[in-house]
Amino acid sequence: MATATPTPSPPPPPAAAYFWTVLSESRRILKAHSRHFLALSVLFLLPLSFCVAAYPILHRLLLSSFSSFSDPYHAQALLRRFPLLNQPLEHHQSSVDASSVLVSVGYTCFLTLLSICATCSITYSVLQGFYGRPVKLPAAIKSIGTSFFPLLATLICTQAITSSIVIGSGILGFLILKGAELAIGHEIRYSSPYFLGLAAAIAVALVLVLAYLQVQWGLANVIVVAESSYGFAPLRRSAYLVKGMRGVALFLTLLFGVLSGVVVCIGTMSTSESVIDGKEWRRWYFVAQIVSTSSLLTMLLQLSLAATVVLYMYCKALHGELAMEIAEEFAREYVSLPFDDEKVPHVVYVAHA
Repeated sequence: MATATPTPSPPPPPAAAYFWTVLSESRRILKAHSRHFLALSVLFLLPLSFCVAAYPILHRLLLSSFSSFSDPYHAQALLRRFPLLNQPLEHHQSSVDASSVLVSVGYTCFLTLLSICATCSITYSVLQGFYGRPVKLPAAIKSIGTSFFPLLATLICTQAITSSIVIGSGILGFLILKGAELAIGHEIRYSSPYFLGLAAAIAVALVLVLAYLQVQWGLANVIVVAESSYGFAPLRRSAYLVKGMRGVALFLTLLFGVLSGVVVCIGTMSTSESVIDGKEWRRWYFVAQIVSTSSLLTMLLQLSLAATVVLYMYCKALHGELAMEIAEEFAREYVSLPFDDEKVPHVVYVAHA
């Protein structure tokens, strides 16, 4: 008796199709609640983008003001007017270095604070909008208190792993260099093509490893907010969910990473030739450059956060987890799923027996 051969399942759509679908769905959610996401962007993303765009100029102004201590004529004038400043020059130089370190640390902490707040609130809001729930500003702000410390703990774990990899690659390169010197019997100069080749090989390998980890852990922040986990667990969960969608995750990472880098570089280069005289903020073109760079960077960051949430939902659907959540939460309701091979929403009726 002949058995019927099963019909082969159609091949999955290419990563490019999912990539554009994720972007279009992200834009749809942002557009449907434009005022809400505009408010969140003004609260968190715009200050973050402004600090990134304006920090090079502020840093140069700070170094310019501190460099006056190294001017002997200016230093003598200060000593004549203020006897209390009659201290060794090394003391002033150390205070300048300490001030630069403190400014850099404070800047990094402030950016981290804004970044975590933006991630918490926007991720929560996009999740609500994806499910068709009400999107409210007080609830989004309240989600920061729930997810702030879990996100911070996850960020610390991520930085610990990446720092260990960077330090390990440096130690490995040092050991390889010393082993080569012992083998050939003389010291290898830093300008030697062998040393430059070794450094380039290690740098390329390090970039590839970090890029792979970025793709693997790209959903970790969304998992922290959506699933209330923290630490290393979101990293393992992200690596599991992203299977089958690594191409889309890589495309999104490259798109927003390259565009954000280009915007920041152009903004920095455009203002790098400005004369440091304390009157930069009175020049309209300088202010316009900072405002335009901040605005573009804010839009990119907002779309990047939304696209990451939508990608998370697609990954859950690919692993068969989204249908279970819909069955539990939207029982006996009509549900419109925004993803499909043909980009046409399905209307699904879910009912418990």
